[in-house]
Amino acid sequence: MSDPEPDHAPPEPHDDARRYPSTIGGMFYLLVLATVGVALVIVALEEWRTGIRLMGGALVFAAAVRLVLRSRDAGMLAVRHKVLDAVILAGLGTALIVLAGSIPDQPGF
Repeated sequence: MSDPEPDHAPPEPHDDARRYPSTIGGMFYLLVLATVGVALVIVALEEWRTGIRLMGGALVFAAAVRLVLRSRDAGMLAVRHKVLDAVILAGLGTALIVLAGSIPDQPGF
């Protein structure tokens, strides 16, 4: 005997699939991600203080964006409660900036 056909057909893949973020927060997330990528390249080029400061600045910017945007518009910046996300991002960003400025220069490096 043959199996009965399902009541609904599986969704067909769309040829014109969306290739952009669905929220404004997704755009800011990609901007922060690109900035961190550039910062890592700068660190690899032996300008580590500048790279770490840029990375910290990107995290502080992400914290500010997370505070401004509504939760439904925040995209991938929204992980937990708005204030907790912002405090974690701002704390990590500030720590990176402070540590990059407080570590003394090492001779030969």
